[in-house]
Amino acid sequence: MATDSDRQNERPDPHETFLRLWTLHEPSLRAFVRSCCPKAQEVDDVMQEVSVAALRKFSTLDDHSAFGAWACLIARYELLSARRRFARDRLVLAEDIVGLLAEEGADELLLRQQQLKALDHCIAKLPRERRELALAAYAKDTTIRELAARLKRTEGSLYQLLSRIRKELYRCMESTLPGAQS
Repeated sequence: MATDSDRQNERPDPHETFLRLWTLHEPSLRAFVRSCCPKAQEVDDVMQEVSVAALRKFSTLDDHSAFGAWACLIARYELLSARRRFARDRLVLAEDIVGLLAEEGADELLLRQQQLKALDHCIAKLPRERRELALAAYAKDTTIRELAARLKRTEGSLYQLLSRIRKELYRCMESTLPGAQS
């Protein structure tokens, strides 16, 4: 049986490292790919190709902190490849447009990560009741009507409270993100 000190001396499993990084960056990559593909099936196909290519090439990535930009570059090439495969479809973006979107997507990847981190920080600063309400209101398959009934509130009062919470989060994010104030 391996002890804690034995595990610390072991080299990290590259597959586990890849999986952790992929899981962290996949939503941003998917959003980028979705911005370039009009059909959901194409997005899924491209994402599958990106994940396979990234896993194959992962050993060549020296700086794991650059994983997001690196994977975005792979996604760009996979998008161009997919564009060629789907070239007969009249809803395919021109290659130069895909290139421009890819460059912008790579630039915005870091910004989106900073925004999500700031939002997590701001949500954590909310008082417990407000935080739980905001998270419940935006949970999948939750309606305001159901939430209002469960909390024994009117829908209108719930919308007003959620509006105040959103404004509070917005102000917090404005003060948290560098250069966010105009």
